[in-house]
Amino acid sequence: MPPPDPVAPDLLERLVSLCKQRGFFFGSSEIYGGINALYDYGPLGARMRRNVRNLWWRAMVELRDDVEPIETSIIMNPQVWVASGHVATFTDPLVDCTGSCRKRWRADHLGDLRRERGKPEDAPGCPECGGRLTEARQFNLMFRTHLGPVADDAAQVYLRPETAQGMFVDFATVVQATRRRLPFGIAQQGKSFRNEISPSNSIFRTREFEQMEMEFFCKPGTDLDWHSYWCTERMRWWIEDCGVRAGRLRLRAHDEDELSHYSVATSDVEYLFPWGWGELEGIADRTDFDLRSHMEASGRDLSYFETETNERYVPYVVEPAAGLDRGFLTMLMDAYHEEEVRGEKRVVLRLHPDVSPWQVAVLPLSKKPQLTEVARSLEQRLRNRFRTEYDETQSIGRRYRRQDEIGTPLAITVDFDTLDDNAVTIRERDGMTQVRVPIDTLEQACEDQLVASRAAALDRARTAADQAGQSAQPQRQG
Repeated sequence: MPPPDPVAPDLLERLVSLCKQRGFFFGSSEIYGGINALYDYGPLGARMRRNVRNLWWRAMVELRDDVEPIETSIIMNPQVWVASGHVATFTDPLVDCTGSCRKRWRADHLGDLRRERGKPEDAPGCPECGGRLTEARQFNLMFRTHLGPVADDAAQVYLRPETAQGMFVDFATVVQATRRRLPFGIAQQGKSFRNEISPSNSIFRTREFEQMEMEFFCKPGTDLDWHSYWCTERMRWWIEDCGVRAGRLRLRAHDEDELSHYSVATSDVEYLFPWGWGELEGIADRTDFDLRSHMEASGRDLSYFETETNERYVPYVVEPAAGLDRGFLTMLMDAYHEEEVRGEKRVVLRLHPDVSPWQVAVLPLSKKPQLTEVARSLEQRLRNRFRTEYDETQSIGRRYRRQDEIGTPLAITVDFDTLDDNAVTIRERDGMTQVRVPIDTLEQACEDQLVASRAAALDRARTAADQAGQSAQPQRQG
């Protein structure tokens, strides 16, 4: 049975059901009826998100000598958002339904919303009930709150809608503290908040989300070359480090009428979801817009002096900005497969082993003490090198299926023969192949299997090479 079509209309529904059942993610505050577009991440989801964060951090900070890390506050001086333009322009067009459903919608998403509901894109009225819609009005997406004990205008602040501005306002401090020379980047991960009018598609568009962003500061005139470099590098990360299939990714360059007011070039890494192409990451050439805006508003000098040429200038910035929640959903969706095994349906998440919540599961064949003692001892031993889980509940077949559903690459079975031959069986997730190995060499055997699993994930991600080759170049919509 072939893997599900990525545009199958019920793929998201099936995945969301699995994720709630197995503890990847679910609605927040569900015992009180939930709260719209806010989610909690369960034990498996928290583990997997941590793995994705670590992969990004490894690629963007630890393996590079030209990027510095930073962590800035969620609440900043409100003048930051005035200078950046968010207070005046960070808006979406809002329309209200005057019909039976009384819902609010983003005016620029109406065509997509109608299409999702099986209606013509240009159908009149509300996407839900067909009722009359009001004229569009602009709605600011920033969450307002108050600092201190009195809720008056003087104390009004905002939850940050992006992490980028913290890196811009701290640019001069980072240069002074690290003595960095251009080009170099500043990277951070953290929560952002946007009061979305019409959040949709589970965790794809939410009001609280996590960003993984880097601002790469460079000399004016070199920015377009760096933009091209980061487009290539970020596509490589999604495919090679995360195992997302290249045939379902594309790099789409924005047309001139799409570009933000601060950008001269922007390309989006997009994935083919059931509802169409959706953005995972944007790579934007922001020019010197942000640094100049903060210089003018604050009166502080954020220029850079290049000692080699005795030049002073305001750096240009290239920004690769990825969404953790969207990346998390994409990796789950891309890994989801259903197949028939001996007349039964098997659901398997073919996750890259560096992404999967667990790498190795240790499963005693039965709950008899002579087996569980050996199995627990092995699991504790393997924890020093791998992300491991111990499971002794239900039949071994059911436990294999559970590990398949949560994406665990390897399952180690301790059986009664182990007591005689001092060996265990390693079962591989995707091919369900099994090999018997001595306990004394178990760590190396697992490492070898995971190396093979990484190679298989890379090969799978690079399938449809002709599509992958095309998607590695910026594509314009036609």
